[in-house]
Amino acid sequence: MRHALTPDNGTLHGYFSRDLPPVLTIEPGDTVCYRTLDCWWSAGPYPGGRNRERPRVPQYQPDYGHALIGPVAVRGARAGQTLEVRIDAVLPTTWGTTVAGGWPSDFNRSYGVEEEGVVHAWQLDPVAMTGRNQHGHTVALRPFMGVLGMPPAAPGRHSTVPPRSHGGNLDCKELVAGSTLLLPIPVDGALFSVGDGHAAQGDGEVGGTAIECPMDEVTLTFDVRDDFPVTGPVARTADAWLTMGVGTTLDEATFAALDSMLTLLQRLYPVTRPDAVALASVAVDVRVTQIVNQTVGAHAVLRDGAIG
Repeated sequence: MRHALTPDNGTLHGYFSRDLPPVLTIEPGDTVCYRTLDCWWSAGPYPGGRNRERPRVPQYQPDYGHALIGPVAVRGARAGQTLEVRIDAVLPTTWGTTVAGGWPSDFNRSYGVEEEGVVHAWQLDPVAMTGRNQHGHTVALRPFMGVLGMPPAAPGRHSTVPPRSHGGNLDCKELVAGSTLLLPIPVDGALFSVGDGHAAQGDGEVGGTAIECPMDEVTLTFDVRDDFPVTGPVARTADAWLTMGVGTTLDEATFAALDSMLTLLQRLYPVTRPDAVALASVAVDVRVTQIVNQTVGAHAVLRDGAIG
């Protein structure tokens, strides 16, 4: 069955919580088509100026994080199982924004841009898949959702900013249409939310924002699996397997991603753990996912055909 969710008083929220009632309960195998806001809850295109002065939709509250849609409960999903999220479509609207510098953070301090910031206002062409900013710079679009995830098992409200083992603000640029994301389910029902559309982003998201934009369509198909246990985010793309890790340091995030990749290698090619390490050292690439979300991320990539 196919369902639709749009941003409104019932669906919008700015935090994760297992206590949020689901706005929709679906069966495994169902598809949900979402329309989403940008991360800042913008009421429309923002031409520039001080980012905090941008017009926002009425549902915004100052203590909210990213504008999320959901949560969606999957009937029969239980904590400890694996949620499979097939990303069928991600279609941006015609505008987006990138903000760099102008706020206190470790990375802005390192760049020397805490005091002075800029706003790039992008015109997006969803047909040609290109974006052009007010300075005339043009980039190719590769849209994906920055936040895909479920709430922690602990009660209360939880920030949308840091990524977690069960998803959230992953900001992985590889999760484009045609990819499938596998996440460990932390709470019964799964209670999945999505938001933070990115029209384009580089690995690392080094300035803290991508081309942040609303999405006209985000189509996801959900299933629950018992045959593929995972301890953190794992993704299947058009030509590769990805395993993701998060941590307080890049070392910690990298080793989490690699631990998951070694387990995957043992599953794909029945080998010992030392053999998996040897194969990973030859055939697996490690990349920085993002360095700007309080908890940093890395992902390991095994391309198809890398191991015969």
